[in-house]
Amino acid sequence: MVLTLYCNKMKKYRLKPGFATVVCLILAVLAVTVVTQSVFAAAPLPQNPQNGSVGLQGTISAPPPTTGATISLPRGGQSFTAVPIDVSGICPKGLLVKLFKNNVFSGSQQCDSGSFSIKTDLFTGTNELLAKVYDSLDQPGPDSNTVIVSFNDNRQGAGARVTLTSDYAKRGANPGDSLGWPIILSGGEGPYAISTDWGDGKAPDLKSQQFPGTFNTQHVYDNPGVYNIVIKATDKNGTSAFLQLVGIANGALGQDVAAASKKDDTSATQTPKARIVWQPAAFSIPFIFSTFWLGKRYELRMLRKKIERGDRPF
Repeated sequence: MVLTLYCNKMKKYRLKPGFATVVCLILAVLAVTVVTQSVFAAAPLPQNPQNGSVGLQGTISAPPPTTGATISLPRGGQSFTAVPIDVSGICPKGLLVKLFKNNVFSGSQQCDSGSFSIKTDLFTGTNELLAKVYDSLDQPGPDSNTVIVSFNDNRQGAGARVTLTSDYAKRGANPGDSLGWPIILSGGEGPYAISTDWGDGKAPDLKSQQFPGTFNTQHVYDNPGVYNIVIKATDKNGTSAFLQLVGIANGALGQDVAAASKKDDTSATQTPKARIVWQPAAFSIPFIFSTFWLGKRYELRMLRKKIERGDRPF
């Protein structure tokens, strides 16, 4: 816009057309070639996958699973007086099976052999058991059959039983790194005794929890693999809750990778810097002068023709 106004002003002062054209062309070329580029000075990116992050490497979008799990045991209508119970059935290989009781997550297992067996407790009264399968992108497949069972609590004046659940069915970390897992404890009466069997042959971790709420349990796996984790919580009245989970040590990407203590992540700081690029102008200068020379020759040729025809040259 500024360049157009400037060229029009030149015409107002009746400069020679060829000269005005060349000057405008020079200004246009300089306006295009003097370019400001943004250069970002970025700090080196941390190596991935990192603890406390979700890693996806070379993952191609795929449709969700089309085949669900099937609960074989227990059978509908069964009644129980003790927990935990085993919920087992068949499932598509390679998928994660999540078990729900009355729509509350109550355990998980990786389906590597075409079948699953998940240890779980029950609510007092009626329990609707349902299994769902998920792929590595956390896309759900069809629901399993619903199995309705009941649990009879024989305690006198039994209050609310202690329960365990989590927002994560599967978590992982590299061998040698600390894997942390937030667990939600509710019901019962404190203090609570917490036992966590991490499934790698080591002695279970023991801890005490005074009040209901979310607590964090931690572990370090020495060797890569897929591990079945069983967490048991017992309140002061002797009621127990169980939660089975899937721990991954250096497992396939696409799982929820996490650790108890996250390292400070120094994100890449991008600072814009201005840089003027003059190289295109060096190539444009010969073109500008050649255009000026051709323009002058054309102007002289037109002037001669006007003189030959007897026209006024100006």
